Amino acid sequence: MKRLALSLAAAGILGLPSLAPAATWNIDTTHSNLEFKVRHFFSQVSGTFTDWQGTLEFDPADPTATEIDVTIQATSIDTKNEKRDNHLRSEDFFWVEKNPELSFRSTSIEKAEDGYKVHGFLNMRGVEKPVILDAEFLGAGPDGWGGTRAGFSATTVVNRKDWGINWNKALDQGGAMLGDDVTITLDLEAVQASQKTE
Repeated sequence: MKRLALSLAAAGILGLPSLAPAATWNIDTTHSNLEFKVRHFFSQVSGTFTDWQGTLEFDPADPTATEIDVTIQATSIDTKNEKRDNHLRSEDFFWVEKNPELSFRSTSIEKAEDGYKVHGFLNMRGVEKPVILDAEFLGAGPDGWGGTRAGFSATTVVNRKDWGINWNKALDQGGAMLGDDVTITLDLEAVQASQKTE
């Protein structure tokens, strides 16, 4: 996500006319997607969160000062299976009763060979750990309704055990039901907020 913010900053540097300096961008979650995948036996199971929000703060003249904050309601987890979702909300996984929110906040952004690297902290299940996202800026411009929009994509892989999500089930033939690595993918559309006048 932070990489996404860096991308926005880069767009400003390139002089896109629709980007204003020192602007706030609100993530349009109805046109964005936050997805995760984890190995289940020999395949992948995916899920998402349906209740979340976030903002990007950046100045095209100083991309390294870009900031991003995202807050996710843990109870809104959705894997299209009610029984599984209820288990994921339990103490075995996200323990939503004690930890109702997940959050991400950026700390720095750097240009990479094929995009951007967004450094930040992911807080999940009450544990905060550093993560790095690989991000790409997809473009920005007027949306036809008087606003300005920008698009980004970002991905990272985390080990769920680093956040205390340790539940698993051993298989008779060896191995475990669930993988430890979780792939997180973000497809974001952000809308530039109105500028404040002083």
